[in-house]
Amino acid sequence: MRLALFQPDIPQNTGAILRLAGCLGVGVDIIEPCGFFLDDRRLRRAGLDYLAIASFERHRDWAAFRAARPQRLVLLTTQATRSHLEVDYRPDDLLLLGRESAGVPEAVHEAADARIRIPLVAAARSLNLATAAALVLGEALRQTEGFPVQP
Repeated sequence: MRLALFQPDIPQNTGAILRLAGCLGVGVDIIEPCGFFLDDRRLRRAGLDYLAIASFERHRDWAAFRAARPQRLVLLTTQATRSHLEVDYRPDDLLLLGRESAGVPEAVHEAADARIRIPLVAAARSLNLATAAALVLGEALRQTEGFPVQP
């Protein structure tokens, strides 16, 4: 199981996602270009000292990412009709999150093997990216028994 961030815009969200992934032992793929420098102080502040245990890989673009990570792609998108609770997750899934400002382009939507959304009340448009990542990753790890084992 891995999280993938498509051209992230907000360093604080990326830092929080790296912290989440580090704590749960999940790798992260960052698909560039980003809307900030990866050494940004806001990224370090959000990730705190957990960035040292986070495992992440940078990809220069979408094509490089797909060449390196050909496994099943599950896209979190507000445009999906299927709930994240209706998916049978696999241990090697890639959970893809789009840009905070624009989501992902149509070609990325078409490349996804599954498109999912988190059910929200009618008045809400979307969750914060890091919050959405935590909700879906939690369900995926629960289904696949992928949470770290406590000694």
